Amino acid sequence: MNRCASCVLVIVAASWIVGRAEAAPPVADAPDAVHAEPSGMETLFNGKDLAGWDGDPRLWTVRDGVIHGETTPENVANGNTFLIWQGGELGDFEVRLSFRCNAANNSGIQYRSRRITDDSARNKWVVRGYQHEIRNENAFPNVPGFIYDEGGKRARICQVGERATWDADGKNVVGTLIDEHEFKELMKLDDWNDVVIRAEGNHIRHWLNGRLILDFTDNEPELALKNGVFALQLHAGKPMWAEFRNMRLKRL
Repeated sequence: MNRCASCVLVIVAASWIVGRAEAAPPVADAPDAVHAEPSGMETLFNGKDLAGWDGDPRLWTVRDGVIHGETTPENVANGNTFLIWQGGELGDFEVRLSFRCNAANNSGIQYRSRRITDDSARNKWVVRGYQHEIRNENAFPNVPGFIYDEGGKRARICQVGERATWDADGKNVVGTLIDEHEFKELMKLDDWNDVVIRAEGNHIRHWLNGRLILDFTDNEPELALKNGVFALQLHAGKPMWAEFRNMRLKRL
């Protein structure tokens, strides 16, 4: 084979390889394990009573050393209601805790939120802001861990599995962290699950059972939240229960 023919074959082969690379589906980001727990974390719950928290006493109790929230046909929630931590507003922070709940309804972990005391509040314990969704489900998209805009305009701000930003022109997904099959392997139905929430400036990350499931940067100039209260949710509607334990905080 002469030199020209060899050159043609090399060019054709290179073009085929480039074409195959361009046509390949996007690869998920490498799994990001949670970092070591920071030293000096503050305990948010004493394991005995609800000292330091404010919520509807009909619905929130302590059972067997865990915070237990429950609605029943006899004790319903008049709108979404919250158990609000009284330790002050949080800006940059890391929170670690464990949750479990039933599948009748959903719950949430509220942060960088504001307490609502005007006539728009349907009960005495209403907050609005970022929410880490809590569910006993493992089929996308209705799984624990996405960011919901409780009481706000943006609904599901960032879904589980997304590396995303919200800019002046709206939401932009820039990467994938975990798919549905991997999430089903990670999530423990009907059992305790470990959560880490870390907020630094406009950068928010959620981990579940040691794995990064959401990475969000909020660049929205008017709606991004910088600080606010921390709370736990009981959702209005069908009777439900949710439990929380091992709650600790590090202010950054």
